Amino acid sequence: MSKLYKRITPKLQQFIENQKIFFVATATADSKINLSPKGMDSLRVVNESRVIWLNVTGSGNETAAHVQENPRMTLMFTAFEDNPMILRLYGTAKAIHTEDTEWKLLFPLFSPIPGARQIFDLNVELVQTSCGMAVPLYNYVGEREQLNRWAAKKGKEGLKEYWEEKNTVSLDGKPTHFA
Repeated sequence: MSKLYKRITPKLQQFIENQKIFFVATATADSKINLSPKGMDSLRVVNESRVIWLNVTGSGNETAAHVQENPRMTLMFTAFEDNPMILRLYGTAKAIHTEDTEWKLLFPLFSPIPGARQIFDLNVELVQTSCGMAVPLYNYVGEREQLNRWAAKKGKEGLKEYWEEKNTVSLDGKPTHFA
């Protein structure tokens, strides 16, 4: 039922690009495991072994704290429509911040999203697919716009204040090296 790949094949890339939601998991050796849903057209397959995703402002910043200490990251995609499949990308990641040189190269690959705070760059070391037959069918209705409106209303200075208040340490008190 499950298959392993050393790279993202064109067929798997198409599956990834068709999904409206993906999940990100990270942890350090002694932290809580963070598992977060992501959407908003924020992921790009750069090549067969590299994926980037634009991270927007949230109530925490666990992923940033975790990859500073332990760069392991898993991205999971699952088909909620059409044929069942689960796809996981395992690899090592780094955070790219707005002031980093790489930001200027990678950010233009995305449509601007208010509140964008980091890009995570994942070096894919293993790809796994599995059946996904137990995943229920759901219909995609559309994107939620509340976060975009909230971030636009906050403005650049308001976001910076929010980041300093909410995004500088993880739930376990680990620094995010952000803001």
